[in-house]
Amino acid sequence: MRGWLRGTVGGLPAVYWYLWAGLLINRVGGFAVLYLSLYLTAERGAGSALAGLVVGTYGIGGVAGTLAGGVLTDRWGRRATLLAAHLACSAVLVALAVSSPLPVIAGLCLLLGLTQAMPGPAFVAAITDTVPAGHRLRAFNLQFWAFNLGTAGASLLAGLLARWSYLGLFLIDAASTLVTALLIAWKVPETLGGAGRSGPATGGMRTVLADRIFLAFVGLTLLQALLSSQTNTIVPLAMHGDGLGPGAYGLVTALGGALIVLGQLFVPKVIDGRRKDRVLALSMVVMAAGFAVLTVADSLPAYLAAAAVWTVGGMLAAPPNAAINSELAPPLLRGRYQAVFYLSFPAASFVAPALGGAGLEAFGAGHWAVVAAVGMVAAALHLAAGPARERRVAEAPRPAPERPAA
Repeated sequence: MRGWLRGTVGGLPAVYWYLWAGLLINRVGGFAVLYLSLYLTAERGAGSALAGLVVGTYGIGGVAGTLAGGVLTDRWGRRATLLAAHLACSAVLVALAVSSPLPVIAGLCLLLGLTQAMPGPAFVAAITDTVPAGHRLRAFNLQFWAFNLGTAGASLLAGLLARWSYLGLFLIDAASTLVTALLIAWKVPETLGGAGRSGPATGGMRTVLADRIFLAFVGLTLLQALLSSQTNTIVPLAMHGDGLGPGAYGLVTALGGALIVLGQLFVPKVIDGRRKDRVLALSMVVMAAGFAVLTVADSLPAYLAAAAVWTVGGMLAAPPNAAINSELAPPLLRGRYQAVFYLSFPAASFVAPALGGAGLEAFGAGHWAVVAAVGMVAAALHLAAGPARERRVAEAPRPAPERPAA
């Protein structure tokens, strides 16, 4: 066990663990948005349609925050962006707790989405700056695990706090965000200076949008995100059509979360030393197999089996996705590259329900055959695009050795 722990978490710098802890604290405390629609209907008297529109502003803010966070991560620095975003987010949450006019709440929801999305590119850029290339796969795997562990914890706590007080829900979320900001201010130095000694200093977003190898990778990530988004948009509709209620879907969701929390730490041992394009291709094949099961699924055990399969596929994909993203980004543009990469997920959350709903209505269970086919196409494209990515990484200039940050 000690040997396994050393192989899983050993060799990572202290700064990484402070970033990891900040991410976990933030996710565990990030439960206000989970009950935002219920808060609007139960406490502020909004109808379902109006509540949906108000909560929709959170998604708009998230897109803007991702782009702004990427640019500021490269301009201000990783630490400054993390501090500004967390402090602003904490203030917005307090304002949400005490505001009652719905137009004001809508504006604050937009700001909440913006400030909660801004730290994402900065977190990943700081991890890439801090962790040596040989350890990044494990570092990003642990980051993904912390994100899901924190989300699971937030879901459990949110239900308890919502019964107690919606005001307390927002204020405790604000407090956890503030704790993360204080931890970063205390223990996380600025990492941009050392990381940026090599790589282009100009170009900005134009450089990112002209990088065909990177954009091809983002496109493949979008295909993966389209598959993943089926699980929380179209799968519930399919289960309802098969006569299964919300409780059954809750079990399917809980199974996926439990598998990630219990099994994600073992993923690096499985994929270590293997080419990332092949791992990603395998992950897409496994996800496709999970969705293919739904073509014949009509009972809860079948849905649970399918969820187990597609969850394993997603677990395999998370570390190499993040590692490739970090390898392709020039040091001074890591924030912008992260921002463009992350945009594939809100794009998928918009496209998947629109196309998926129409597909389910038109083809019925045949919709899942189409989804599985998309996964198989993505697997083939990963194998085709992988060699160009590998050459790009191999030809990249190596930065000069640096003294560790204080």
